Amino acid sequence: MRRKAAQGLTLVELMVALVLGLLLLGAVLSLFTTTRESYRTNEALARLQETGRYAFEVLGRSLREAGGIPCGSNLPTANVLNNASTTWWANWGQGIQGYEGNDNTFPKSFGTGGADRAAGTDAVIVWSGTGDSGVTIVDHDRYSAQFKVNTTAHGLNDGDIVMACDYRQAAIFQVTNVNSNNMTIVHNTGTGNPGNCSKGLGYPTDCTNPNGNSYSFAGAGTITKLTAHAWYVGCNGRGSCNTPAGRSLYRLRLGNQNGSNPAAAEEIVDGVWDLQLQYLTRDASGALDTQYRDATAVSDWRRVVAVRLELTTRSSENVATTGAPLERKWYAVVTLRNRTP
Repeated sequence: MRRKAAQGLTLVELMVALVLGLLLLGAVLSLFTTTRESYRTNEALARLQETGRYAFEVLGRSLREAGGIPCGSNLPTANVLNNASTTWWANWGQGIQGYEGNDNTFPKSFGTGGADRAAGTDAVIVWSGTGDSGVTIVDHDRYSAQFKVNTTAHGLNDGDIVMACDYRQAAIFQVTNVNSNNMTIVHNTGTGNPGNCSKGLGYPTDCTNPNGNSYSFAGAGTITKLTAHAWYVGCNGRGSCNTPAGRSLYRLRLGNQNGSNPAAAEEIVDGVWDLQLQYLTRDASGALDTQYRDATAVSDWRRVVAVRLELTTRSSENVATTGAPLERKWYAVVTLRNRTP
């Protein structure tokens, strides 16, 4: 009996044990692989949803403010900035302007380098006067080109591009000097970059002489910083622009100071593969168009009242059942609050 107890396992028993162990190990590995792939897929889906939601939030917020003026909608607006019509962030008058996927007149050119615009994707520029640092105008000496405001904590600096407005009109200009001790904001000519062509802020703009078209905002109105955003899908440089990981939603914006040097392209959120935009307009009688149209079909951007967005997001990993990246299309309609009747 003692010899029999010491014999150990037979070869058959050992082989059966090995087979059972391999079957168990295979089942565990299969479960682990399935769970890992499921986790990767769910993580990619969550990332796509987060990307789409955030992109719509920031882009939609900008679009809603298109053409905004703190003192009222659709006010006549003077613009005394030098070379305003040839500088994208200074070219006020439309509030919004779209660019089709084959239109290379957008401020960022098509390319494959970092922050270059991705071919075939739409883009849009949005201008607004409803920015931050709004202060109340107490007095305005139009001859000495000086505003008096209600606080020293106005947040304005030399070189800032701003908008002044009252219930009759608005004006865009560059701050040439700020004196926080006596709450004075100066808008003279002969200094700054791009500088002011005239110290007269009346509408229509007159740049034929330094005094221009005189107008006083005395005792009423508001001054705010001008906002200009140019939105596009660009190559982020972390891979080929033809791969999902290589594209992001970008924004160009007017800098806080010295408008001739706007901030560099900002990467807002990655994973955005494509952006397509269409626009709804209202005719001179107030009737809405019957459908949303591409940018090439818009003849007057001042009549755009809503924007339809189609945003495509792609995962950076090939986690779809076909071995390709996950792709989702997101749709939204944004109404321009400053264009509603």
